[in-house]
Amino acid sequence: MSRDTSANIPGRLFSPYEKFVIAILAFIQFTVIVDFMVLSPLGAILMPGLGISTSQFGLVVSAYAFSAGAAGLSAAGFADRFDRKKMLLFFYVGFITGTFFCGIAGSYLLLLWARIITGLFGGVIGSISFAIITDMFPMGVRGRVMGFVQMAFSASQVLGIPLGLFLATQWNWHAPFLMIGGTGAVVGIVIALKLKPVTAHLTGTNDRSAFHHLWHTASNPFYIRGFLATMLLATGGFMIMPFSSAFLVNNILIPENRLSLIFLVTGVVSLFTGPLLGRMADSIGKYRLFVAGSLLSMVMVMIYTHLGPNPIGLVMVVNIFLWIGISSRMISSSALISGVPEMKDRGAYMGINSSIQQVSGGIASFVAGLMVYQPTSNAPLQHFDRVGYVTAGTMVITIGMMFFINRQVASKMKRARQAP
Repeated sequence: MSRDTSANIPGRLFSPYEKFVIAILAFIQFTVIVDFMVLSPLGAILMPGLGISTSQFGLVVSAYAFSAGAAGLSAAGFADRFDRKKMLLFFYVGFITGTFFCGIAGSYLLLLWARIITGLFGGVIGSISFAIITDMFPMGVRGRVMGFVQMAFSASQVLGIPLGLFLATQWNWHAPFLMIGGTGAVVGIVIALKLKPVTAHLTGTNDRSAFHHLWHTASNPFYIRGFLATMLLATGGFMIMPFSSAFLVNNILIPENRLSLIFLVTGVVSLFTGPLLGRMADSIGKYRLFVAGSLLSMVMVMIYTHLGPNPIGLVMVVNIFLWIGISSRMISSSALISGVPEMKDRGAYMGINSSIQQVSGGIASFVAGLMVYQPTSNAPLQHFDRVGYVTAGTMVITIGMMFFINRQVASKMKRARQAP
């Protein structure tokens, strides 16, 4: 197994402003992730509430992903031509607007369109955020930065998803989206007032058209392997996540009012493991952590998708270890893939990468909706184990793909160090 692509930077301390940037990007990710992730736990409430089938619900989840993918690809050609702060603020305002529309949607069709609008803006935010991280932080500390930013996933479970489920059970499924929109509006004001312009990538920018820049980035052989890896990395989570709450309620027989407790406990544990995994990525090697996380994830996916009625304590333990494995993969792969593009291509690369991630995830969610069958609204899900087999298979393939990406990035960084 090859060593990490860059030396660690022992004792590297972050400045107060760097800490602010990490915190605000993490909070942005928190709102975007909660907006997407809360829809899955709401499935057990939303499907009978709107009278829709599993395939229709899968399409609602996929609609966000497909529109996010289209937006990411459309914006990629322009991503390296503007101040990243302005790009971030523009798309974040659009995301907040779309989320408010979700909160007031009164039918399946309106909710579907609201998710499309939200995805058009929300799908670009992650790529801009990661481009800012890559511009500001060297590879040797990027694992730590990604570890903190990826804590947004944990925080979404600790705060966002349990609170969203509580609001949904106390009022209705509209309430979580209104909560996210209100929180996001406050974050948007902070971005506008406190975040400095991010323009280092504009130095020496060439005169290629937006389309030419997009094509140049998309066709770069060095970048293509990263795009293919992202495609498979997105498949696993998007297949299992949309139906997790319905599986917990109808197959494992967890009461709806206890779902939030499972997400809460898992999220609390992840808040502590996220930064530790980030440090491990920088110290033992990003690829090594990715392999370890993939192996753990495969085992836990197979256990999870084959569970029957069990005590909530056992379900929590399985969920915790599954999330640790997934977090290890997310943190290490994000840090490693960030080393692929050159600075002048980072915005376009991250945009294309985000687009591929969203579209792949959308396809995966839709396919999972076709694979899983629920005879009636309260009946156990059928064939959920097949989703587990497909997910584990994609994880095996990505281990091999990330091996070659690690070698590519190592070679690139070695050449950079030797350059005069």
